[in-house]
Amino acid sequence: MPPLPKIHAAAGAVAMLLIAGLQLTLLRHELAGLPTETAPLRAGILWVVILGLLPAMAVAGGSGAKLARGALSPWVARKMARMKRIAALGLGLLVPLAVLLAWLAAQGRIGAGFVALTQLERLAALTNLVLLGLNMRDGLGRARSRAAASR
Repeated sequence: MPPLPKIHAAAGAVAMLLIAGLQLTLLRHELAGLPTETAPLRAGILWVVILGLLPAMAVAGGSGAKLARGALSPWVARKMARMKRIAALGLGLLVPLAVLLAWLAAQGRIGAGFVALTQLERLAALTNLVLLGLNMRDGLGRARSRAAASR
């Protein structure tokens, strides 16, 4: 496999693992009922989003766009449409929510509004995880069909 598809696949997998890991960490935190640890947790999440998730998503999106350049197949169109939704949710909602929730937690403002925003964040993150998973499924299926055709 040439390097660009490997980079694309790795970046997508890292993004999915980071999203799933962040959501599991938040769920564990909520179930444990540790409100005193909310501010450091939210600050840490913000750093993971900025230093890990955003770069992984940028590499996945950029490499995917480069790989799709000139392709007219329906599966490429589906993947590109999903990536637009993923980017819109991520940049338009999830990043601002990560900033806002970290700020609210640092201020000790962890009430009903904070919980509602956390639930909105969870819904958007899980939606992105599903969309990324569908893109990964389509990409792996395409790679398998190409490998079978070259035999």
